[in-house]
Amino acid sequence: MLDRLKTILSNSLSDPEVVIEGERVPVRIHRNARTKRISMRADAVKREIRITMPHYTPTNVALDFVAKKREWIATRLNSVPDAAAVAPGGEIAVAGESHIIEWREEWPRSVRCGEGILRVGGPESSVEARILRWLKAEARRIYTEEIAYYCDKANEPVPRLSLGDQRSRWGSCSSRGTISLSWRLIMAPAYVRRSVIAHEVAHIRHMNHSAEFYAWLDMLYDGNRKAADQWLKMHGTGLQRVGR
Repeated sequence: MLDRLKTILSNSLSDPEVVIEGERVPVRIHRNARTKRISMRADAVKREIRITMPHYTPTNVALDFVAKKREWIATRLNSVPDAAAVAPGGEIAVAGESHIIEWREEWPRSVRCGEGILRVGGPESSVEARILRWLKAEARRIYTEEIAYYCDKANEPVPRLSLGDQRSRWGSCSSRGTISLSWRLIMAPAYVRRSVIAHEVAHIRHMNHSAEFYAWLDMLYDGNRKAADQWLKMHGTGLQRVGR
């Protein structure tokens, strides 16, 4: 099985690789003393396979596990669409709506958004950087407002906002009173973004995923959180591709 997959073990110090549909894909193996079984994730953005397994499990067992999941891995790696260019003539989503990027050098450098168009001027070489900066600024402004809204609804103090670019999660809430959110949620529909924000605000009271937590979240969030979760499962990888 491993021979048919053309498994490549470069050397004992580097990560092994497998060939999936002609593409060499690294297998990142993480051993964890608390883990009781093998788990795997195929990352379509970073183009890698991540294995978490008990510390005593031999590498060849992990590779055999990869071999048995070949079709699933190929499906996951091929599920991500090509990233749309953040460049003049390209399109990018803002609050779930596609916007065409229009550029003229003589226009102001600051981004103007309206009627499905992002207008920007200045040097063409820095169009992407300016649009991404604008998106992050919009994210901070809107997230701040919506965190305050849900905190008021929950009768909780407003925590500090940390804006990041997490790959493994869209948001988190620390026990020290900080909510961290991915700026990329600003590209998702508003109901999806608000679901994540409400989720993290709910964690201020319940730092777990118990039945009590979800009951509290359903009291706070004014939408269909399951639909929001499904949207992120279907389209989240595409958001992760923007600007990479």
